[in-house]
Amino acid sequence: MLEDKKEMIALLTGVKSSKKSYYTELKTTVEQLRKKNIQLEIINEVMKSMKIDMSLDEMLQNVLDKLKALLHCDRLSLLLLQNNELILSNVYPEESHGLKINSAIPNRHSIYWSALLNKQIIFQRLHDSGEDFFEKKYLLDLQIHSVIVLPIFIKNKGIGVLSIGRQDPSEWGLDDLVFLEQLTDHLAVSIENTQLYHEVFRAKQHWEDTFKAVDDMIIVFDKNLNVLQFNDSVRSFFQLNEHSPSFALLRKECKSIIEETFHTKKPGYRDIYFKNNSICETYIYPVQNHQNQVYGVILYLKDVTEKRKMEAQLLHSGKLAAIGEMAAGIAHELNSPLTAILGNSQLLLRNKEKSDPSSILLTDIKNCGDRCKRIIKSLLTFSRQDEYIFGSFSLNDGINQVLNLLRYQLEKNEIKIHLELDEELPEMEGSQQQIEQIIINLILNARDALELSNKANKEITIQTSHLEDEIQLTVKDNGIGIEENRLTEIFHPFHTTKEAEKGTGLGLSVSFGIAKSHGGTLEVSSTVKTGSTFTLRLPVPPSHELEVEG
Repeated sequence: MLEDKKEMIALLTGVKSSKKSYYTELKTTVEQLRKKNIQLEIINEVMKSMKIDMSLDEMLQNVLDKLKALLHCDRLSLLLLQNNELILSNVYPEESHGLKINSAIPNRHSIYWSALLNKQIIFQRLHDSGEDFFEKKYLLDLQIHSVIVLPIFIKNKGIGVLSIGRQDPSEWGLDDLVFLEQLTDHLAVSIENTQLYHEVFRAKQHWEDTFKAVDDMIIVFDKNLNVLQFNDSVRSFFQLNEHSPSFALLRKECKSIIEETFHTKKPGYRDIYFKNNSICETYIYPVQNHQNQVYGVILYLKDVTEKRKMEAQLLHSGKLAAIGEMAAGIAHELNSPLTAILGNSQLLLRNKEKSDPSSILLTDIKNCGDRCKRIIKSLLTFSRQDEYIFGSFSLNDGINQVLNLLRYQLEKNEIKIHLELDEELPEMEGSQQQIEQIIINLILNARDALELSNKANKEITIQTSHLEDEIQLTVKDNGIGIEENRLTEIFHPFHTTKEAEKGTGLGLSVSFGIAKSHGGTLEVSSTVKTGSTFTLRLPVPPSHELEVEG
């Protein structure tokens, strides 16, 4: 028994073996250990150098650079499974691809698919093999002599394959295959982490882009009213920059409703009025975690300043329409007693001599009655805006009709009216009521401009003229004028500088539309602090052109 033990020790220690054989075996063992250490170092270096934000191209380059220190390889390609298709995702070196990147590999006669479906490593010599498969032609074109295909699995789920190719006929060792299999396992983890990172990053980027793209303002507050996040609309509205991210005013306005939302866990709403006359509809929503605990609130602000102005203007327009109907009703009611006044005054005047003192009083009564009759007629004409009857009429008569309505209030405001009417003006075709509406709007706008002026002499000049094939009406004032940058906007609907109770912003827009419907135009020229001139150009009917030429 003792002799057997000695024999065994001798064999293990190499006492009875030759020195040459001993040193050869020792050298081989040391070489294997050195190679194993290098493999472990490479795997460790590869894993350390992998970053979750690294692209797959960078990852493959990193692997190939490390592999060259241990074994010879000329080409790496990575194919990933996407929607049940094996897609060529990355190749390194980048120019060493026969197929285009993102090409799909057919699942029949493919060594890549075989490695993935059979869950096994495939080693294939290309020149010595008579077997035909899809990838062979492309690999031979790249002068690849042999290839190893390693399936990539994560938790027993195949995600792709890694292909390593050599251009020389050197052999692959068993240790190389074992090492590559281990490397592939580590690479699978890195690929999964990278894919998850990019998926989360894309989702985050998509959410942030959506958040920034919203035109309305969105601000996220925590329990301490600290601003966690806000979109670009907030920065624009509050004119914020990197050095002034202040929301003190907003915190003050919304503190109570934010605290109430934290307490009730229910959305809230209120209007906020800022010092710059802006109005915002404010909606507040609680943000809850998976335990239904509110840890923040979302403040959604919508600037409704223009909307509220428009609503006020529309309401005022409705009031004006009601006033027009009421004026028409009053005019009809006044017509009956006015007829009696005029009739009786005329009967009494027939029996009176001009020298009779009472004749003067009766004449005054009749004249005032006639004036009231003209005013009532103008009111009735103005109130019938829905009766757009086209016919021949005199523009000068329309101007006089309007002045019967407006002269008193113009004189009351100490505004002088200068009339420069062309007595030879031909009649025009159109709706007298609509043209009179244009005249009224232009005169009233001139009056408003003069009321804001500090000039002692306030004047409105109304001029008509006939130029070739058109009739012109010009209304000129010496009021405050219009800024040059607003001249292109004054004909837009609801554009006004007046208060909501005083102007609708519809007058010039409607007037411009009427001028267009009559085949004409409405133009403006203005100088600030000097005054404005509005010119209405209307076409002359062909028949009148012939009369004038004759």
